[in-house]
Amino acid sequence: AMLKLCLLTWDVKDTLLRLRLPVGHSYAAEARAQGLQVQPEALTRSFQEAYGEQSRRFPNYGRDQGLSSRQWWVDVVRQTFVLSGVRDDGALTPLAEKLYRDFCSSRNWEVLPGASETLSQCCQRGFRMGVVSNFDNRLENILSQCNLRHHFDFVLTSEAAGFAKPDGRIFEEALRLGGVPPEQAAHVGDDYRRDYSAARAVGMHGFLLRAAGQGQEPEVPPEHVLPTLTHLLARIEK
Repeated sequence: AMLKLCLLTWDVKDTLLRLRLPVGHSYAAEARAQGLQVQPEALTRSFQEAYGEQSRRFPNYGRDQGLSSRQWWVDVVRQTFVLSGVRDDGALTPLAEKLYRDFCSSRNWEVLPGASETLSQCCQRGFRMGVVSNFDNRLENILSQCNLRHHFDFVLTSEAAGFAKPDGRIFEEALRLGGVPPEQAAHVGDDYRRDYSAARAVGMHGFLLRAAGQGQEPEVPPEHVLPTLTHLLARIEK
């Protein structure tokens, strides 16, 4: 039976957009422009450590602890360089602020294959569309720069909502913004826990974007799995 869906919500990172280069490569290039030599691979590892530690200490960009997401990110970038052995403190804050701005633009992001076409087709079919993303307030601008913003009725970030996926309250806020009950909505994303099972836990439908050969959680029926985004409409209209 065809699903009676009115609203589609979308994850962004690694669902609609991805980084053009690993983080360490972008950071290393910007550091080189400032006269600092750091290995990209070392920076990628340091970034993962700094980002993980900051996320544990200050969840969801430190929103409930009085941090701005800008300060949260500047601290992550600074710590990434410190962990990679850069001791030139004077250079680090301007470098971190420059990188914070750079990641606000399409310079560092690219649209995933099939994303623009699929979003256009969904709009043509008359679905209401929204973004539900664990992202900071730069997301609107990034989506605009990558020419995707116009597809969406709303963009809900975890920073704005005050809750991050898999917390069901961010999905409940999206349903309120979309004006539909959960059974008339589906969420599309690439993360089993944050996207697929979290949306289903509030009563929404879920589609999991997963290339062949990625981790096979047994409780995802094949008709909920999207090998690429272009499979979505066929799944909905079955």
